[in-house]
Amino acid sequence: MTNTPGEYKPSRRDVLRPIEYVGGAAIAAIFTGLVVLITARDLMLALIIAGIAFIVVLMTLALLSMAIKPNAEEAAEIDGDEPPAAPPASPGH
Repeated sequence: MTNTPGEYKPSRRDVLRPIEYVGGAAIAAIFTGLVVLITARDLMLALIIAGIAFIVVLMTLALLSMAIKPNAEEAAEIDGDEPPAAPPASPGH
């Protein structure tokens, strides 16, 4: 994809990535809430635990995504440069 230097248009995957995190946290929260609801039979407790699970899972996913260091191709894409070429392999090494 070629963009002008001043214009950045994120890819579809970049746009949908936050939705993946929220969706994963929501699925974990629903599962946790259902388990608590079935075992304790208290709706308010299940909602509280589901909310806590949602926040914890969402924060964990966000922190883990920030901890990942981009590789050379991703860094070049962020900077708007061409990805670096692989160095030629020397025979015998």
